[in-house]
Formats: sequence, C-alpha cells, structure tokens
Amino acid sequence: MVGCFACFKPAGDQEADEEAPLPSTSRRRGRSLRLPSCSSSNKGNQQADNPIAAASSSNVDSRARAFTYDELAAATENFRAECLLGEGGFGRVYRGRLESGQVVAVKQLDREGVQGNREFVVEVLMLSLLHHPNLVNLVGYCADGEQRLLVYEYMALGSLADHLLLDTSSRDKGNAAPEQEQRALSWETRMRVALGAARGLEYLHETANPPVIYRDLKSSNVLLDDALCPKLSDFGLAKLGPIGDRSPRVMGTYGYCAPEYVRAGTITVKADVYSFGVLLLELITGRRAVDSTRPTAEQLLVAWAMPMLRDSKRYRELADPLLRGGFPERDLKQAVAVAAMCLQEEASARPLMSDAAMTLAYLAEAAASAAASSSTS
Repeated sequence: MVGCFACFKPAGDQEADEEAPLPSTSRRRGRSLRLPSCSSSNKGNQQADNPIAAASSSNVDSRARAFTYDELAAATENFRAECLLGEGGFGRVYRGRLESGQVVAVKQLDREGVQGNREFVVEVLMLSLLHHPNLVNLVGYCADGEQRLLVYEYMALGSLADHLLLDTSSRDKGNAAPEQEQRALSWETRMRVALGAARGLEYLHETANPPVIYRDLKSSNVLLDDALCPKLSDFGLAKLGPIGDRSPRVMGTYGYCAPEYVRAGTITVKADVYSFGVLLLELITGRRAVDSTRPTAEQLLVAWAMPMLRDSKRYRELADPLLRGGFPERDLKQAVAVAAMCLQEEASARPLMSDAAMTLAYLAEAAASAAASSSTS
C-alpha cells in the first residue's frame, strides 16, 4: 500500500478544473510540498475528495523539493537552446545540472499550453507519493509566481518512441538502411521494456490503494535510462479510482484510448490495460499507434493489426521487419497473444497487469538467455 493513499476518497463524476495554489517557492526556498494528511478530521475528509484542493492545506511532507525559478534558470543556463531535450503540448524539457551536481530534466509548462495548473498539481502529488523502479522519479517542482516547472531524474536515452519508431518509408519492405537496422531495438530489449512498463502499471493498479489510473500510456511517455530501464512519466492526467468511474472529458492520446472510454467516458484500470496492449503492439511491430504517412487502412495500428490478432497463423506478419526474425517463433506468438488479450473490446475480458507482467517476465528472461548464448557462441 502506498503511504497516505488510503486517505484519499474516490473522485466523483465531476473532475476539478479549478486552479489550486501550491506553496510559493519564491519565498519558501527548499521547502517541501505539503500533501494530504492521514488525520481523520472532518475537514480533512472533505478535502480528501479533491487532492488538488487538499494540496495547499495538508500536513504531510513529500519527497519533492521546492525550487525557485532562479535556481532552475541557473541549472539550465537560462534555458539555453543547447539544453533543450524536447517539447510537446505541455511545454519544453531542458537538461540541467543542479548545484549539487545532479543532472536533471526540467519541464517548463507552457502557460498557454494544454497542460494547466490542475495537471501540474496532480503530477506533483502523484509522483511525490508513488515510488517504483519503473516510475520516473520527481526531484522537485517550482511554483514561483506564474512559473510552473517540474524537475525529474535525467533519463539519458530519452523516450521509447525515439528508439522504436524509426522511419517507416522502407522498413516494411525489408530494405531499411544499414544504420537504421543497427539502431533497431533487439527482441530482448523490447521484451525488457514491455516488462518494465507492465510492472509500472501493475504497481499503480494493484499496489496503490486506491488504484491509480494512468490515462496516458504511450511510447513517448516511456522513458529509458542509460541501462535501457523503462520508466513511466508524465502523470498530469492520472486519476485515482474507483472502478467504473465516468469522466466528463476524454483525456489521453488518440490511438491508445480504450473504446469504452472514447464512447462513454468510462474510466477504469482496464483502460490502461488497453493502452498497454497498443504499446506492446508498437514494440512487436515497430509501427506507430497512429501513422498518417501510411495508407488509410494502415494508419490506425490496432485496426490494421486486428485481422492478424484474430488468426494465430498470421502472428508472424506482425513482427517488425527490422528484427529480421531475431526471435523464437513461440515467444513472438506469446507476446502477440498478450497484446491481443489486452486489446479485447470488452474491458472485463482484459487481463490484470500482474497477469500480463508474469508472461512478459518469462519472455524477457528467455530473450536474455538467448542473447547471452548467442554472444558467447
């Protein structure tokens, strides 16, 4: 059980859109964010319904450190272009070095971007309470005036998407450039990444109490450290249970969202399981969840793959050509079978993440043994 998570009550049908204050780091340098208390007072129970409102008046320190804007500007050399790691709808991410010498990634939220103050507070709260080897570590945050910044551990190899989703112009014909083949992730690495992502979700769904629904699993949110260990990142859309809650707004990324969530806004941990199925399919095929450069019938990965997922004799057609058959046929079939189970139309038919992780642990171990044998032969 995650410390203090039992103090939260399940969020209701209505999601909070209002902005909530965080302690101003311009006056409270180095002070930790205050998180919801485990006290049983009536006031505390009322606030537990909304962790956003609770953030500003609770009594438990998190592990997240409060930074001033000046500290983070110095760490990133005034957000120099040379330090830019990437950018998205939330804003830009910079590589920085703290006074202690620690290398970090600094996310500077765009004040006019799609990720607002609510998502910022949710992410600070979630990552302050959730700790697992397959979740990115939040070092701290900055709420200095109108500035909103998040400081994470530095993930040296960037996102899974950077390494997996290479140019598609020639790979499907089996005539990719030599440098592209050299960059392609091995079967062993793909299974190891799949296992790490599954274990991260298993922790959120089955260890955290109440469960946490991630809502934004995708290859660009799976970060890799220098040992290719995967960690889930970007928790701005994460939501506490309960099972069967309905969300008035469908959040997430097109191509990864579960059908029941898109149709009716029904949000459960099984929606994350569906998203994991899409991610696993990306790892197997090397294709993007949505790829507008492909012919119309192939642009949506799940729709393209579904006929093959329903026929075990066609499983091999799903394998990324860049793998050049570098995998046991039996292991490919088991990996595809896991993806197919996760992508079931009915949420209740999808497996628990612990069940998926169990199979993937076997596949990752088998792939590692095969790789070790081939390297010594």
